[in-house]
Amino acid sequence: MRKYFLNLIFAIWAISSISVNAELLTKESIPEKIMTEIYKRHPDALKIKAEQKKHFGQELYAIYIKEGENNLIEFYRPTGHFFVSGEKIEGFKMLPPEVEDNLKTAFTTYEIKEAILIPNPNGSGEEYDLSVDSSGNTYSVSVSGKGNIIKKVRY
Repeated sequence: MRKYFLNLIFAIWAISSISVNAELLTKESIPEKIMTEIYKRHPDALKIKAEQKKHFGQELYAIYIKEGENNLIEFYRPTGHFFVSGEKIEGFKMLPPEVEDNLKTAFTTYEIKEAILIPNPNGSGEEYDLSVDSSGNTYSVSVSGKGNIIKKVRY
């Protein structure tokens, strides 16, 4: 019985210590169909980075584009079709009040470094992508329009 509990405790510890890590993709890692669409829309793009995301129940690529003096954020489906443009939020006060409550629950201390508004292209609702620093780690946090944390991934 004692061995069973020790094994159970070890298994719980091992599972809880596993962390999912987010990864920024290089231009070479972005699917060709998406790159073709990006170059059609932004022929003067200087820097391109991407990250795989899930918003509104769909797998997407968040594409960060530097074109001249502009920094753009666009979301594409894996098929290469444009999904929606994201909008960087300068004042974090525009976030739903529930976001702060849920972040306090998820992190003991935190600082929002960046917030991106992702509107639903069908017109109903919005979601947010946050870059959050907490305890020396940086997290990518996806939040629903109601402030609920959908996904939290450590970089």
